[in-house]
Amino acid sequence: MNSKKIIVVGSCNTDMVIKSDRLPMPGETVIGGAFMMNPGGKGANQAVAASRLGGNVTFVAKTGNDLFGRQSLELFKTENIKTDYIFSDPENPSGVALISVDAQGENCIVVAPGANATLSPNDISKAKTEIESSELLLMQLEIPMETVEHAAEIAYSKSIKVILNPAPARALSNKLLKCLYIITPNKTEAEMLSNIKVTDWESARKAADVISGKGVDIVVITLGSQGALIKDGEQYHRIDAVPVEAVDTTAAGDTFCGALCVGLSEGMTVADSVRFACKAAAISVTRMGAQSSIPYKKEVIN
Repeated sequence: MNSKKIIVVGSCNTDMVIKSDRLPMPGETVIGGAFMMNPGGKGANQAVAASRLGGNVTFVAKTGNDLFGRQSLELFKTENIKTDYIFSDPENPSGVALISVDAQGENCIVVAPGANATLSPNDISKAKTEIESSELLLMQLEIPMETVEHAAEIAYSKSIKVILNPAPARALSNKLLKCLYIITPNKTEAEMLSNIKVTDWESARKAADVISGKGVDIVVITLGSQGALIKDGEQYHRIDAVPVEAVDTTAAGDTFCGALCVGLSEGMTVADSVRFACKAAAISVTRMGAQSSIPYKKEVIN
């Protein structure tokens, strides 16, 4: 099936990952095991996920004029992602993330945004025609908030569906929330947006009520191994997670978001799109790394 165009606006990083038995406490050194260097960044991960899962993807981002930036560009081309709107920053390095992963697959991450922090509303304006010719706009929050808001306004004014993954958790303006078709917070992000501690289905439902009350059409709260809750208008759907043995949760949320957009672009219902996204995310947590863990469509529909 020919899917409609998905535009992903967001960050592009190189991830440096160390696996250890446990995460270090402040001031502590832990001797780790395997080290890997992988392409990452929430925007890039979501673009790769959407493309591998069958989407027609254009990525809008900014990298440094350095080895990491050039490597990223080549990788996106091999992933069949349109790169015409990946801008190069002559002054700042490409983004880098330092990631520690423990034996249970939990991670902690520190990001140096570099060129991601200079992706500006002016850059977005250069991609305006491309955004206006798409069906879905997918974004996250590793780029400046004013840039996210500007892209959302362009899309919203043309009735293009805007999907926001509000990660890392930050306060969101009502102006931005009103432009959104779907928001996909995890438990932590849902708590920040609703002031309700999310621990189970019932508390997730209350949080979704608060968030949708701010003007978002559809709220999808991802609950890890508990699956996902959808609030669509006055209807609630509970989508179960696929039970798997997690080895690394890095990019599971990004895989989920990319898959969700592919489902919607192919005309699936929101519930079926979330089901598809849960399957894709479940596969990703059984593998190490960010983009290296993202499955292909044939793996998910089997």
